[in-house]
Amino acid sequence: MPCGRGASAAAPGQQLDQPRRGTAEQWIKEGKNAVKWTRLSCHDFGDNQVRLHLFVLAYNLGNFLRQTVLPQAVRHWTLTTLREKLIKIGAKVVRHSRKIVFQMAEVAVPRELFRAILEGIGRLRLATAMSG
Repeated sequence: MPCGRGASAAAPGQQLDQPRRGTAEQWIKEGKNAVKWTRLSCHDFGDNQVRLHLFVLAYNLGNFLRQTVLPQAVRHWTLTTLREKLIKIGAKVVRHSRKIVFQMAEVAVPRELFRAILEGIGRLRLATAMSG
């Protein structure tokens, strides 16, 4: 039986489900790039295990937010894009007596899109408060 890249584990007459395999490989690649879950630089195995669990938790949280909060127009963004455009952006927080204002450059994310994302997060909070 052949081994290596072209090898197939399917029985004769059957085919492997290549689209699902490719999708899983994309998820792994996205996790490596977006949350850097291959950076396990601790010397102790237990420490690296905890670190990997935190990376997987961050990846799952990002995917959950992407699927439930993001508007349809940007739901296709990768987690790397989300990190670069939403999380790693500079903003000035101005606190007034009645409100808090985020002053951001509108180059990264348009105001309407950012507002829609915040409203989606607010709906999650509201749904949790109503159910609990």
